[in-house]
Amino acid sequence: MLGKADLLEVIAPLNRGIRATPADRLTVEAAAVRLEERNPTPQPLANPAQLEGNWRLLYTTSQELLNLDRLPLASLGPIYQCIRLGENRIHNIAEVNGPPWLSGLVTVAARLEPVSDRRVNVRFERGIFGLQGRLGYQSPNQFMAALAATPRFSLLQGIDFSINAERQAGWLEITYLDEDLRIGRGNQGNLFILKREPDSTRPVG
Repeated sequence: MLGKADLLEVIAPLNRGIRATPADRLTVEAAAVRLEERNPTPQPLANPAQLEGNWRLLYTTSQELLNLDRLPLASLGPIYQCIRLGENRIHNIAEVNGPPWLSGLVTVAARLEPVSDRRVNVRFERGIFGLQGRLGYQSPNQFMAALAATPRFSLLQGIDFSINAERQAGWLEITYLDEDLRIGRGNQGNLFILKREPDSTRPVG
């Protein structure tokens, strides 16, 4: 699809949006709108097999995420959004690259509430920040299993804190979905473009 190739070409040099100038953001927005107009899956929540899985962030306008690249002696690694519709849950996992043994991890877990055929309310419930080694992080699937089995990590492993779901809530609308690309827009006006990770829902172990 030409529009899809155009969008991927535009965002390729922008490092998830970290290097994007105001002009770049306008160009990406225009390319995203053109592709959204050709959305092959207008009811994404009615296609759980296509929507569920682990998605790697290719581009965003969210400064909250992009500012993770400004941590001292660190750079932003891969960011994943892991959707589990059967559990009505979503996990945002950001890897932060650092010096040896000091690579970090920032994770936020939330509950999903479908409100239309393409929009979900998102209520954030738990946040975790720590070193990947201390948290035993290996992959998104492995870490989500660890989260489910660990009500709270110790302070020796990382900072594990509850989030007030009523105060920290928003929504996400899926405006484009095909077999390996997803575009979403959030309640704060941010744009998210993500690529499906292969075999992302395969159980670990």
